[in-house]
Amino acid sequence: MTQLEARRERVYDRMAQEGVALVMFEDAEGRRDPAVRWLTGHPGDALLFLSVDKQSVLVPWDINMAKVYADADFVISYAEFCRQSVQAILGAAEFLKIPYGSRVEIPMDTSYRMFLQYVELVTDYDILCRSGGVHETVRELRTIKDEEEIGIYRQASKITNEIIDLLEDKIRSEELRTETDVALFIEAEARGKGCEGTGFETLAAGPGRSFGIHAFPAYTGAAFTGPGLAILDFGLKFQGYTTDVTLTFAQGPLTKHQEKLLSLTERAYKLAFSLVADGTGTREVAAAVDALFGKSGKAMPHALGHGIGLEAHEAPFLRNQPGNIRQFQTGMIFTLEPGLYDPIHGGCRLENDILLSGDGAEALTQARIIRL
Repeated sequence: MTQLEARRERVYDRMAQEGVALVMFEDAEGRRDPAVRWLTGHPGDALLFLSVDKQSVLVPWDINMAKVYADADFVISYAEFCRQSVQAILGAAEFLKIPYGSRVEIPMDTSYRMFLQYVELVTDYDILCRSGGVHETVRELRTIKDEEEIGIYRQASKITNEIIDLLEDKIRSEELRTETDVALFIEAEARGKGCEGTGFETLAAGPGRSFGIHAFPAYTGAAFTGPGLAILDFGLKFQGYTTDVTLTFAQGPLTKHQEKLLSLTERAYKLAFSLVADGTGTREVAAAVDALFGKSGKAMPHALGHGIGLEAHEAPFLRNQPGNIRQFQTGMIFTLEPGLYDPIHGGCRLENDILLSGDGAEALTQARIIRL
């Protein structure tokens, strides 16, 4: 059994428990669900139907691409259903011989308007659109990475670390001078090393713009280095999975306030890393970092971190908020990214990707605060 087949088996089990005969996953413009890739390997733009009797039907927009990448029992071109999801549900149900009156689940984030269309036109089945259903089960399954995914992340992290080292060398030698130089260098190097590109838009903010959590615009033609603090936040997309790291470049002379920002951020990162353990609450670790900052009269304006995978931001979310009862679990890959931002002195953030294995927390990436 392949890893993709094993993932689908877990979904089939949940369907049987819930009495759901057919589930549709949708990866389309405006409605992206990476579960399609997680379950079939197909890179995107497709519908996926899973039946409780353990059959999978992929309905891709690009049939030629599906023949190269997809792992599914059946592949039927979306054109066969006039590229209409309602027609695809009816066609898949007929093809898979789903009994009339069966429960058919559509994506939980389907708009109300589309839900009404399904109910109106798919009259032979009981249409389900709900939280807590099969789609949410898949999102939860994706929080724990399997051996194949961990292997991909090790390769992605290796490439990310190589580029971090190159960036430091080229920024020190002034080969990369502007924010645009830095961002485009990352894009070119990533693709040259076999990545699909960047996992999200690179954020390169020189000393004059590092006060923002996420600089706007993401990068400009302004100088990236100079006296003060510069933030570089980027990720590489490798075989669908993205890394996510943030480096801070500090160039003197620095003010006492800037030195304090750097010191507190480094201390916060080390504290968070030391507290990560299987069964520990994510809120507990986030609260410890907030307390550290609070003792110095500072406050972090964002969460401590988040899960990564086929999406740049996915569960678990490391938030110091009421109601967050999520615990760290072996197999999770997530970021730790403490940061502080000052409108006058600039910002500082340190972010790495962490794997929690049976041996404890392991930093896969080697982002750091770099003093120029």
